[in-house]
Amino acid sequence: MFNKTKFSYYRFGAALTAGALIGSTGSAHAMNNFGSIAANITTGMSTLPGLITALSYMFGVLLAVLGVMKIKDHVENPTQTPLKDGAIRLAVGGALFALPIITEAMGDLIDTGFAQGTAVMGRSLNSVSFSTL
Repeated sequence: MFNKTKFSYYRFGAALTAGALIGSTGSAHAMNNFGSIAANITTGMSTLPGLITALSYMFGVLLAVLGVMKIKDHVENPTQTPLKDGAIRLAVGGALFALPIITEAMGDLIDTGFAQGTAVMGRSLNSVSFSTL
């Protein structure tokens, strides 16, 4: 069994090496490909915060509902279902539901253009002078 797994790793490595050698025809061509790959990754990752927000809201609501159901089970039969199971689900559900709001607030604290994907810009501080009495 181990030899079969080892053979499949070798086959995968050989296919990966052959694909890398065939795909790279020149350094200028490879640089253009790398630049386009980086641009595609940057463009594709621009939708990632929306996906994380949607998943966070969905799982937050799901865990909150499951927490209420566990608390209901505890009320009906306290010896079988501990209260902590429902409380933990409610707490995690609330944290997941609040995650996008907290993330946006932290981003606005660092930079006002957080939602647009702009770079972090430094804040200027007023000068303070301490005079001796």
